Amino acid sequence: MWWIFALLSAFFAALTAIFAKMGIKNVDTDLATAIRTVIILILAWGIAFFRGGTKSIFSLTKENLIFLCFSGIATGLSWIFYFKALQTGKVSQVAPVDKISVAITVILSVLFLHERISPLGILGMVLIISGTVVMIYS
Repeated sequence: MWWIFALLSAFFAALTAIFAKMGIKNVDTDLATAIRTVIILILAWGIAFFRGGTKSIFSLTKENLIFLCFSGIATGLSWIFYFKALQTGKVSQVAPVDKISVAITVILSVLFLHERISPLGILGMVLIISGTVVMIYS
């Protein structure tokens, strides 16, 4: 079932790039990021309330909160740089470079989470990076 959610994530990420490029014409990218963040904030809290996710809010540990805050900071910085790249670059080039995060994530998961990567996984990362380079120069 996870792969269905992953495909939906990829689909909506693609729409994000297209809609963002259309929405940031002649707009300060920091303002655009702030507007986007408010919408996401409303949507995320609405879903959490509607689906009952807020019931466990008091069971969050200090460690949960610290790492969720770090994740939020990383997300915010990612969006800020993504919008700046989209404003001046082509979506068809910016999006593939952004998705090189897949390879970086795998490397970081090995280093920090001690996950294992198979030889096929390594080949996949090399192909992702190679494909990104091809897309940059296409």
